[in-house]
Amino acid sequence: MSHDRPGEHERYSGRIRLRGSQADGPSTTDQHLLDDRDSTDWLHTDPWRVLRIQSEFVDGFGALAELGPAVAVFGSARTAPDNPSWAVAEEIGRRLAEAGFAVITGGGPGMMEAANKGAVDADGVSVGLGIELPFESGLNPYVELGVNFRYFFVRKTMFVKYSQGFVVLPGGFGTFDELFEALTLVQTRKVTSFPIVLVGRDYWSGLIDWLRDTVLAQGNVNAADLDMVTVTDDPAEAVQVMVDAARKRAGTEGPS
Repeated sequence: MSHDRPGEHERYSGRIRLRGSQADGPSTTDQHLLDDRDSTDWLHTDPWRVLRIQSEFVDGFGALAELGPAVAVFGSARTAPDNPSWAVAEEIGRRLAEAGFAVITGGGPGMMEAANKGAVDADGVSVGLGIELPFESGLNPYVELGVNFRYFFVRKTMFVKYSQGFVVLPGGFGTFDELFEALTLVQTRKVTSFPIVLVGRDYWSGLIDWLRDTVLAQGNVNAADLDMVTVTDDPAEAVQVMVDAARKRAGTEGPS
């Protein structure tokens, strides 16, 4: 018999689900790791955290090692199903799956849920890489392969290692963080170059204008750095960029 109560507060701590009074408290594992205001007990506990971090890498690598070609889709967790962007994210997830890509999202609601749903509806591989947060309640119902992480940097490693490209839909700080992480890694050649597509011209045009008119104008980036990004309103074009890049990388007629 299920004892779940609809609407009850719920959050995850790594792979552990907490509900009700057990879910109270704003702190996360990352916060404990980065907070330097504790007593000197951290001198004795941080070495043990290394083992927990190691275990997250092992779990992530083990879960995703045989995933095959995949594309990460980022976007706001706050987007409601009646928002037009939701349908765009769902179509992108569907088209990616039809093109032979697994779809990797952050596993949450909003744009992520829409992209995962699109992948599932197309009988594709739907992946969610969740993160421990005090205000989110785990993976969305369309995630078929899910891993919950305590540490952002471990989760970011999984996105970069197992994705052949990034599709970025309108979002907030988390989406910006993921976008600029990808841009920095490509720019500095820390990773093999992969395509980055921003979907939503109206949403991203201000950022692109600022990068060109201010950042580039002051010599803080090169003109070639701006060429790393494709901006479009068309889900088909976004997916075609991924397909073309996969063909170029593999030297074949498809992403396989």
